[in-house]
Amino acid sequence: MAMWQPPSKIVHPLPPARWPSADEAARARWFQPADVGPVCLRERTWVPAMVPWRASESGDVTPEVLAWYERFARGCPGALVVEATGIRDVASGPLLRIGEDRFVPGLSTLVETVRRASGGRTRLFIQLIDFLALRRRPPRDKYLAQFLRVRPAHKTALGLSIDAGDDDARARLAQLDDAGLRAVLDAREWEALERGHRERVTDVHLPHVARLPAELPGLFAAAARRARDAGFDGVELHYAHAYTMASFLSRTNDRADGYGGSPDGRLRLPLEVFAAVRAQVGAGFAVGCRFLADECIPGGSDPSDAVRHGVAFARAGMDFLSLSRGGKFDDAAQPQVGEAVYPYTGRSGYECMPTVRSDAAGPFGRNAEATRAVRLAVRANGFQTPVVVCGGIGTFDHAEALLADGTADIVAAARQSLADPDWFAKVRAGRGAEVRRCLYTNYCEALDQQHREVTCQLWDRPAPDDPLAARSRDGKRRLVPPPWPNPAIA
Repeated sequence: MAMWQPPSKIVHPLPPARWPSADEAARARWFQPADVGPVCLRERTWVPAMVPWRASESGDVTPEVLAWYERFARGCPGALVVEATGIRDVASGPLLRIGEDRFVPGLSTLVETVRRASGGRTRLFIQLIDFLALRRRPPRDKYLAQFLRVRPAHKTALGLSIDAGDDDARARLAQLDDAGLRAVLDAREWEALERGHRERVTDVHLPHVARLPAELPGLFAAAARRARDAGFDGVELHYAHAYTMASFLSRTNDRADGYGGSPDGRLRLPLEVFAAVRAQVGAGFAVGCRFLADECIPGGSDPSDAVRHGVAFARAGMDFLSLSRGGKFDDAAQPQVGEAVYPYTGRSGYECMPTVRSDAAGPFGRNAEATRAVRLAVRANGFQTPVVVCGGIGTFDHAEALLADGTADIVAAARQSLADPDWFAKVRAGRGAEVRRCLYTNYCEALDQQHREVTCQLWDRPAPDDPLAARSRDGKRRLVPPPWPNPAIA
């Protein structure tokens, strides 16, 4: 699936980079300590959660997972957030899970690996996620023959009696063209045919969806307890993008059971989840969340909602607020038959990960203004909760400026850190000219879309003199960047 592109594309050059000396870096805001609740970061550099698709099919930590996080840890960021990790023990492909105690030993090994690789300098959080069922787009004939639940309304629309057999109705449906079929199916049935079935938090006619407010606080709390037992410094509750908790926060949530429909109703479950987590892990363990500064979809939440959410989370006692952007199912591109819809292919997905082919606003710091509004509101309400900004930040001066002007307290970089996991160490050592700069072409995102191991085009071609480098499943790409001597821990 191709990602949405702005109608009028401008190819933006990478911003010029001025790299500081080691002395200047030592005095810089970015490399000063910051308290995140009970956890002290040695510096304000932050690697946000990225799913690398290296876990086992059963959700376990693998040697490839350990190598991935070890490589980031060698750059000694102030904080490193482990990928979105499922709080249920349900099949979800090569995505980490934390839904049972059996996952704790592997996650403990991951914590030990990061501690060793960073010399104890990097604080480690894990992102906790819940998601609802999503099915691949079915072939038309299979959908009509097997997946569609034939209703009396279908038979009436087809000119059949209500007592007619379901097979008769399916046979007539199969004879219709798209226009005729769309006139018979309701909107959700047509969507299931054209895009694959997707559950929503508003599907309260489904008992398991109706029960989410009763079940999720306990599931998140148990997952956080396992994270604490594994040795993590804290958890990041995933309240962003296309997933369950973000959907409760969204303006599109019109549940009528007290968990939607109004600003307070939409905040109710996220606050109850946090309260359950805090009660489980106590005050000595950091608990924050990632949420959206803007959903970037028609009828969705906007920066004014983000301000309300941020203040409510700070008032509840969260230890940090990390802001992201977009990434929704609502406007995603139609998948091919046999593929699942991917929430980063529409305009909202583009806003989450804009490329250098952008509109006039460009891809660099695109989320800064909305993040600044959240932080200003949090401060105006008397809270000192640290705010994390991300989005196209790949130079020292840009990061420093965002700290200086009050946009955020901590600056995160995902794609730039993927391009060069050592870049914080290089800048800190006065060797910024050696930084391998992200090109913002989303080579990595295209791999993620296919659930292939995520790598970067700047380092994933194996060198002839490096035959032992770990390879991707297809054998064509190296899985971690080549080493760089790290003066911070040498």
